[in-house]
Amino acid sequence: MKAIAVRPPQKNSVHVAELPMPSLDTVPNGHGVLAKVLKVGVDATDREINEGLYGNPPEGSDFLVIGHEAFAQVVEVGPHVKRVQPGDLVACTVRRPGCSIYDQIGRNDITSEEVYFERGINLRHGYLTEYFVDDQRYFVKIPKGLRHLGVLAEPASVVTKGIEQAYLAQQRLQVWEPQRAFVLGAGQIGLLAAMMFRLRGLDVHVFAWSKAEGNLKAEIAGQYGARYVSTQEQSPADIAKEVGRPDLIFEATGRSDQAFGAMEYLGLNGALIWSSVTGGDHHVDVPGDKINLEWVLGNKLLVGTVNGNWRHFEIGISDLALGEQMFPGVTEQILTHPVDGLENYQQMMDLLETGKCLKVFVNVAEESTV
Repeated sequence: MKAIAVRPPQKNSVHVAELPMPSLDTVPNGHGVLAKVLKVGVDATDREINEGLYGNPPEGSDFLVIGHEAFAQVVEVGPHVKRVQPGDLVACTVRRPGCSIYDQIGRNDITSEEVYFERGINLRHGYLTEYFVDDQRYFVKIPKGLRHLGVLAEPASVVTKGIEQAYLAQQRLQVWEPQRAFVLGAGQIGLLAAMMFRLRGLDVHVFAWSKAEGNLKAEIAGQYGARYVSTQEQSPADIAKEVGRPDLIFEATGRSDQAFGAMEYLGLNGALIWSSVTGGDHHVDVPGDKINLEWVLGNKLLVGTVNGNWRHFEIGISDLALGEQMFPGVTEQILTHPVDGLENYQQMMDLLETGKCLKVFVNVAEESTV
């Protein structure tokens, strides 16, 4: 069967590879699930892996199948599978366990090991193929009425995890009722963060470079009830002076200067969530003494979010469903650039390399009628 793969750390090595049809027998104890891939979302991570910035193939392979945002349909299950059944629509988590205590209790998303295993990213093949097999514990069901947003389940899980971590950590304050959130970046992660903050009743300001006029991202932010601000016109620091410093900042710019810059205008007792993964060697100058002083005296908090576990997927899917009720038809507008078929891998990568597409995703197969 076909798959889209790269040969890290070789640059620009994306190609179509051949894989054998996966078997349920590779998963022990009768817990295997065979899924047909319907759609796969792709993002800057896939582009950066193709650029050779990070990523490694599985042991014994000279290539890595990319794609970590799966929307699939269950085809067959092992004899002891209870979580899903044939015909179910599903997402599948990304990180797989190593040997740390966190890995052993199902929290492989916060492994304490330096070496990590992520489907489509590092040491495990991804989902840009026709079929895959995995253990039932990594699958999360998606309601059939939400099939049109199924490919957003993985990015939604990343946002959900970041927000959950911030709220859990802020229990240190005993009383914390955030009122205002800044979202830095208006890509898929930033817009989903804006939606989830609005669902939680916050006053949300979304910041991105492009001006608002004729800008789909600004339109989506506005339809969520958030204020869109072009950083060509006003900076987050300017808006903080105008409306007050934010209680929460969700950083999703892909730029380390913006991630560190956010530390300068976070409110007292506030929480800053970083979601960018910056593969590179860019250096940033920051007013270290000022930040250190204000963060210590202001009881401020920084957390990072990456690959959620199945529980974060479930919460993210629930938020997508609630968002569809509260803001009908808005979230689907994020899905801007479909690519039809695995054979069009170069079109997929070309779209990613423009840096101008809100959401690129690959249509792999049609849903089967069961």
